[in-house]
Amino acid sequence: MTMVCRRFPGERLSDIDCALAAELAGCDAAIRPGMRIAIAVGSRGIAELARLVAGVVAWVKARGGKPFIVPAMGSHGGATAEGQQEVLTGYDITEATMGAPIRPSMAVVELPRDAAEVPVYFAEEAYRADGTILINRVKPHTSFTGRYESGLMKMMAIGLGKAPQARAIHALGVRGLREVMPQVAGQVLRHGNVLLGVAVVENAHDELLLLRAFPAAEIAAREPELLEIARRCQPALPVDALDLLIVDEIGKNISGLGMDTRVIGRLSIRGEAEPERPRIRLIFARDLTAATHGNACGIGLADLVTRRLFERVDLRATYANVLTTGFLERGKIPLIAETEADALAMAAAALGRESLEGARIIRIANTLRLDALLVSPPVLAEIAGRDGIEVLGEAEDIFTPWPKN
Repeated sequence: MTMVCRRFPGERLSDIDCALAAELAGCDAAIRPGMRIAIAVGSRGIAELARLVAGVVAWVKARGGKPFIVPAMGSHGGATAEGQQEVLTGYDITEATMGAPIRPSMAVVELPRDAAEVPVYFAEEAYRADGTILINRVKPHTSFTGRYESGLMKMMAIGLGKAPQARAIHALGVRGLREVMPQVAGQVLRHGNVLLGVAVVENAHDELLLLRAFPAAEIAAREPELLEIARRCQPALPVDALDLLIVDEIGKNISGLGMDTRVIGRLSIRGEAEPERPRIRLIFARDLTAATHGNACGIGLADLVTRRLFERVDLRATYANVLTTGFLERGKIPLIAETEADALAMAAAALGRESLEGARIIRIANTLRLDALLVSPPVLAEIAGRDGIEVLGEAEDIFTPWPKN
């Protein structure tokens, strides 16, 4: 395998604190002295998340408000208050580091439903506050394509609706996410207490590209613009056909399904067409991230996993997430290899080969980090010389450690 580096187009946000302060300055009127403000934080591994949350907490305090943090995670964290607080702790979001209490209750209140297709729920802790601020990343979703995908609208509808809202929307399958989720978010905007949203978009290097803060009344209109920017920034594998993709780590902090479905070309939802590309015959996942806290939702997208990965799976947390979505294929356990050498031998056998000699293989750290790749000779021959591709040295072992920078 040969190490290659990829240079993606795009800039990054150089001064995050300054950008956040400038955006929030336009929302000063939303906070009055004495107001209790719930700050909604999700379970995704957003770049600089703790820094963003701390910045919003400080901004609320500077205006005389009393902030506290509410997990907005639907059924993640095993659908328990303790589990959701543990997820935040894994991102270094604690009362001590943020200077604000964490209120992880799973209790909800029901808001007026009006014409929405399902009941509308909202986190009770947030509802009792004088206002709620959302912090989330806007990006393409791993299960559907629509006007609203992952972002502030989904956080309002599913994240702050806790487990009951997640179940109600996911019970309708992809249609629930694409069509009903925006209905529920609209009801939250009408009848909840959302004051404003802080939305970020990341570049292809998993860094903050831009940051926007806007009042609740503008969320529905402005989020699609950010989604289109995020689509243009989303990285992809450099080839469309592979025999084997090796993924070093999967987890909820990487993607909602542990691996980004748009990167690996697998959806695994009954009745929904699979992506046309990339076409990957086998996927081997080596490990589970610590930040996912055992939640291996999406493990079923892989064909092979190591014993090490499997033993780190928390089935309770994984099943709670998978059962809420209703997409059970994504929670099925792949073939388990005792060692990585066994996994490679199993891959060769599954491909009908005596060895992996001549196979088209790419190894990646995870589906967020596609700027460094290890590629087999057939893949290298296809991509060498392309713009943005830099070959780093001679051929190396397939499990060579990644460069530090």
